[in-house]
Amino acid sequence: MKTKLLTTVATVASMGLASMVNATELRLSHQWSNKDIRHQVAQMVADEVAAADVDLNIKIFGSKSLFKPREQYRPLSRGQLDMTVLPLSYAGGQQPAFNLTLMPGLVKNHDHAARLSNSPYMQALEEKMAEDDVMVLVHGYLAGGFVGKDNCITKPEDVAGLQTRAAGKAFEQMLAGADASITSMASSEIYNAMQTGILNAANTSSSSFVSYRIYEQAACYTPATEDVALWFMYQPLLMNKSTFDDLTAEQQEALLGAAANAEAFYLEEAKKQDAASVEVFEKAGVEIAEMSPEDFAAWRALAQETSYKQFVTDVPDGQALLDMALSVE
Repeated sequence: MKTKLLTTVATVASMGLASMVNATELRLSHQWSNKDIRHQVAQMVADEVAAADVDLNIKIFGSKSLFKPREQYRPLSRGQLDMTVLPLSYAGGQQPAFNLTLMPGLVKNHDHAARLSNSPYMQALEEKMAEDDVMVLVHGYLAGGFVGKDNCITKPEDVAGLQTRAAGKAFEQMLAGADASITSMASSEIYNAMQTGILNAANTSSSSFVSYRIYEQAACYTPATEDVALWFMYQPLLMNKSTFDDLTAEQQEALLGAAANAEAFYLEEAKKQDAASVEVFEKAGVEIAEMSPEDFAAWRALAQETSYKQFVTDVPDGQALLDMALSVE
């Protein structure tokens, strides 16, 4: 009897081990800390998929521990990486159309961003991703603002002569049009660059300003508000399409269900990030500046003459894509 019991226990243990061995593991890479909203979105998907018990595990590599921030899209498209949360404009070198996902003044607010994510404009961008064997699991936009190491930045004249970081080509073109000098880098590098005097100013998302503690290096913060948000950036959770297609129907269903829940969470939390960032900067003793509607109009006029115009010149179907984006109310 004792021998039979031991044999049964061993059999059950070996079955459990076999199940663990046979489970599919997906690798997900991103550049942020585990306190950041984008990590929370990834973790939510991973947790819900695990709870679905479909032999599918998602292992998250955060804080740029697997790939450098700007080097994630290419390995994703080649199947060397399964999933990533990525500012899509980082892949503008591979697909210039993606630069439209960080275009100054194009997105009005978070609800408008959600409508853009479910429009023919986004469908056109997803077709371009499909060319690279990439698909979207979770849509999401984040708003952002400016920080100045010494002074406040609200209007174009405020950046003249400053060494400035912008997140993507369109913002770089606009800021250069305002006579700023541009230094390109990932948002994870802003803190050290401001600390060492490489940067005088920067713009990025409200979330990154907080998660990277940039309030420790800034004298003034110009946040996004409900009325004025010049900076909106599309930062989806992406997946290699062939990897998705190779999953079982049950695994795909679990993944898509988790992604839908994460997308709803992402939108609601994104709305809270801007106000929350102001509280953090105020607590750190940083001056808070406000961009007026007139300031916003001046920036957008400058963007139309620089970023918008260059995008249409650089991208064969750029005018059509821009028109589709602008048509979303």
